[in-house]
Amino acid sequence: MNMPQDSPKTINQTYVLFILVLVYTFNFIDRQIIGILAVPIKADLGLSDTELGLMGGLAFALFYTGLGIPIAMAADRFSRTWIMTAALTIWSAMTAVSGLANNFWQLFAARLGVGVGEAGGVAPAYSLITDFFPPTHRARALSIYSFGIPIGSAIGIVFGGVIASMLDWRVAFFIVGIAGIVLAPIFRLTIKEPPRGGFDRVRKDTSPAGLKTILQTLFHKPSFWIISLGASSSSMMGYGLFFWLPSFFVRSFEMTLLNASLYYGAVLLVGGIAGIWAGGWLGDRFGQMHRSRYITIPAIAFLATVPFYVIAILSKSMVLTFTVLLVPTALGLVWLGPVISVIQHLVPPNMRATASAVFLFINNLIGIGIGTLAIGFLSDTLALQYGDDSLRYSILAGTSFYIVAAALFFLAAKWIEQDWEG
Repeated sequence: MNMPQDSPKTINQTYVLFILVLVYTFNFIDRQIIGILAVPIKADLGLSDTELGLMGGLAFALFYTGLGIPIAMAADRFSRTWIMTAALTIWSAMTAVSGLANNFWQLFAARLGVGVGEAGGVAPAYSLITDFFPPTHRARALSIYSFGIPIGSAIGIVFGGVIASMLDWRVAFFIVGIAGIVLAPIFRLTIKEPPRGGFDRVRKDTSPAGLKTILQTLFHKPSFWIISLGASSSSMMGYGLFFWLPSFFVRSFEMTLLNASLYYGAVLLVGGIAGIWAGGWLGDRFGQMHRSRYITIPAIAFLATVPFYVIAILSKSMVLTFTVLLVPTALGLVWLGPVISVIQHLVPPNMRATASAVFLFINNLIGIGIGTLAIGFLSDTLALQYGDDSLRYSILAGTSFYIVAAALFFLAAKWIEQDWEG
C-alpha cells in the first residue's frame, strides 16, 4: 500500500497499522479458537450443538455488543489507545481463564468475559485508522486492518488444533491468553493518539457528542440502518461458518482434528486475505467515482457466494470442497473495507467511534449471537434424519442469509450520496 505523503511527520503509518493488525489478530485468535476446540470441548464436557452455539455465539455477543456503545463513547472523549490496551488485557486474561472451565456454565462465563474485553477493541481502532489515513486511502487501510480477521481466525484454528491434538484444549487457551497480555504494554507504549479529524477536508466540531445527538444524526441516515442490517445478515453466515466448519470437516469427512484445523486454517488465510484486499482496492478505486459502489460491489459479491457454497458443502470430495471454499470465503469478506469506510463517512469525526459501535452492536448481536446458535440448533433438529451429516444441511440453509444481505445493500446504495459526510 502506498502511504500518503501528507500524513503527520510524527506518525509512522506503517508501524501503526502493523500493530493494530496484530492486536486485531489476537482479537480473532481468542474469538475463533473456540471453533476448532469445540470438538474436544464437546467430548470432554458432554455438550450439545445448541450449547456449543450458545457458548460460541451468544455468550460472547451479549457483553461484546452491549458494552461496545458506552466504551466507544468513552473513546470519542478519552484516549483510544488506553482503552484498547485495557481491552486487550481483559479479553486475553479471560481467554486464559477459559482453560480452567470444568462445565458449560463456567466456560459460558469465561466467554462472557472475553466479550467484555473485546467490546473495547474494534470501534476505537476504526476511529484511530480514520485519523491516521486520508479519505483516499481509508478503505484500503481499513481492509488491511481487517486482515486480522482471517489471519487471527486461521492462527486460532490451526494453533488450537495442533495444541489440542498434542496436549490439551485447555493449554491452547492458556498460551494465546498469556501472549495477548504480553502484547498489551507494547501497544500502549508505542502507539500515540492522533488529532481527531485531521485529514478531513471539512473540519467540524471535534468536541465529544452525546449519545442522543449521535443517535439523532444516525436516525436521519437511512443508509446506516439498512447497511447495518445487511452486514448482520452476512455475518450470521460468516460467523456461523467460522465456528462450525471445523466440526463439519470432522463429522462429514471423518477428518482428524489436526487435519481439519490445517484445512480450514488454509481456507481462511488464503481466501480471507484475498477477499478483504480485493474489497479495499475496489472500494478506493471505484467508490471515489460513485460512492454507491462502496455498497453495490459487496452486494454482488454476496450473491456470488451462494452457488460456490452449495457446491462445496454438498461435495463428497474433500479436495473439491477445499478448493471451492476458497472462492466464497473471499467473496464473503469483500464488504469489510468498503462498508466500514462508509460508516466512518456517515457522521462527523467526533461521532465515529460511537457510530462504529452502534454498527457493531447491530452486526454482532445478530451475526454472532444468532447465526452461530441458529446453525447449531438446526443441526440438532436435523440430527435424527441426517445423523453426523446434519451440520452439512444446516450450513447449506445458512447461505440464504447472503441473499438477504445483498438485497439490503442494493437498497442502501440509493441513500449513500445524500447521507455522506465530509
